[in-house]
Amino acid sequence: MENIEIFKALANEHRLQILFWLKNPTAYFVHDTDVDMVEIGVCVGEIQKKLGLTQSTTSHYLSILQKSNLLIATRIGKWTYYRRNEVTLANFRSFVEQDL
Repeated sequence: MENIEIFKALANEHRLQILFWLKNPTAYFVHDTDVDMVEIGVCVGEIQKKLGLTQSTTSHYLSILQKSNLLIATRIGKWTYYRRNEVTLANFRSFVEQDL
């Protein structure tokens, strides 16, 4: 069940922090590319710097969030950008409010 995977993904303060930052990426991240942080997402390196964790740990956390369908990854060249999956978050919110 997708909701169980979402609960597991949310059971980590760093993964919650990533989702919080990506809700309003322009308030928390600055980068010098033409990539739209809202439409495309934020580069892994920027997320890693803000978290202050290793690249491998950050990538692992992002992978968990992506596998639970909370994030959408977009690859541009050698860079991967992440943004929130608002549809999944809305469905999960509805599940918590109505069914839980």
